[in-house]
Amino acid sequence: MELQEKLIFEEKQIAKKDHAMFWGAVFCFWFATYIYVPVFGLYLDSIGFSYSAIGTILGSYGITQVLLRFPFGILSDVLSPLRKQLFVTGFAAALLSSLIFLLFDSFVMVITARLLAGITAAMWVMATVLYSQYFPKEHSSKAMGILQFLTVLPQFVSMAVSGYLVHLFGWMFPFWIGAVFSLIGLVLSFYIKDNGTREPVGRMPVSDYVKQTWRLPRLKTITLLSFLAHAVLFMTVFGFTPIYTETIGIDEKQLLWVMCAFFIPQAAASVWCIFYKIKSVSAVILICYVITGLFLCVLPFAKTLLSVCLIHAVIGLTLGFIFPLLLSNIVQIGSPKLKMSVMGFYQSFYAIGFFLGPIAAGKVAEQLGLGEVFWFAGVLSFAAAAVAVVSRPFGKTKSRRG
Repeated sequence: MELQEKLIFEEKQIAKKDHAMFWGAVFCFWFATYIYVPVFGLYLDSIGFSYSAIGTILGSYGITQVLLRFPFGILSDVLSPLRKQLFVTGFAAALLSSLIFLLFDSFVMVITARLLAGITAAMWVMATVLYSQYFPKEHSSKAMGILQFLTVLPQFVSMAVSGYLVHLFGWMFPFWIGAVFSLIGLVLSFYIKDNGTREPVGRMPVSDYVKQTWRLPRLKTITLLSFLAHAVLFMTVFGFTPIYTETIGIDEKQLLWVMCAFFIPQAAASVWCIFYKIKSVSAVILICYVITGLFLCVLPFAKTLLSVCLIHAVIGLTLGFIFPLLLSNIVQIGSPKLKMSVMGFYQSFYAIGFFLGPIAAGKVAEQLGLGEVFWFAGVLSFAAAAVAVVSRPFGKTKSRRG
């Protein structure tokens, strides 16, 4: 009876407008961060940076996330009153990042701006915590599924229009858009509701959070799989795909079709995972990694817009299943007092893929060629498939519509 009254109380506290406000803030969060990403490599190339420098700048986005996401996950458990304030800080960092891009084009300032964008993305830990509080505990997986969709949607919209906006208004226009949406998100974030902790959580020394999180079974393996998937993503679609497409005659305006081809299947897969549970997660993830690797290996042979779009559609679909399936398994790991530490660990260490993936891709592109970047990404996908086979970190659940 007490639990029922508690849930009724929570339902009264979180209204539809609270969800809508949070969705608006999340849309601005990712839109401002990704609006320039599809053309960012092309922009850096146009102002004279080498492939190695481009890879370093692209990879710098992950450095601050690696350093901050796990500590923030722990802070979310220990210092819960700071969750909303840290989320607000993310928008301020995004605004400053966009302004630096608009005002400077030196290597030091550009990489500083990208590091600030990484600080913004690191605050995503706070968003996952805050939004999970809008749902009863048993619906936490649904909350994460909705957030995954709300992540893909603004990324898709921003990346779909970015190239065309550059074609119409020039290289600086996406940075202006990023600044505007950062400001809008900053305002919205002040009005989102922090529903607080649903149940008291025992406090431990910070060192115990780290030790107990590290010892959890399956966590490191699933995080490794996510690291490899994100490395592939940031080497290709968020990295060197736009540069490769330019070399085969696909301009900024046509890049819209490549991004649509990738993100529409990815969004569809994310929606599927919200409403359906997969019968054999292990088999699906294994198949998706193998297919991703195969299509990445044939990408350098694609010389037309249609072939590039078809390949990216398949890769978008497979990664669209991989990411939410990994996330849903992470949500199930650990005791309630470690949930956010687990999420911080997961997000922090897969962010190493944001960092190392583009840097490695830049080195490969400079020394071997652009085509070899995609072969290298394919090898990483096959390596992930091997890890999934050897470690078997996923259980089986019955298929159902939920």
